[in-house]
Amino acid sequence: MIRTGVFRYDNKYAAPTKEQRERYMKGDCEEHLFGPDDQIMLIVYDEAAYLKDDIDGTRILFTGAKDKGKVYDEIQRLLSEHANREDGSQSFTSGSKRV
Repeated sequence: MIRTGVFRYDNKYAAPTKEQRERYMKGDCEEHLFGPDDQIMLIVYDEAAYLKDDIDGTRILFTGAKDKGKVYDEIQRLLSEHANREDGSQSFTSGSKRV
């Protein structure tokens, strides 16, 4: 039985297990960079896609054909979330500043 799914690691020091790396993250791969200063990296393997977001430290491993395709939706969500966060922090000024 081949286990597939989406595995989320919520800090930059967490990573796929040795078993997951040996099973899914092997063979040829392609790297793609996104976001401000290329801080979001996508590594696409034959059987998996690994997404590293260095902005907030999130790591996500998508495995299997069905779940691997979800990585592009997640990239769009992350880019939108980070853009909104940047816009929101710039829209507030302190009471001491005059516009």
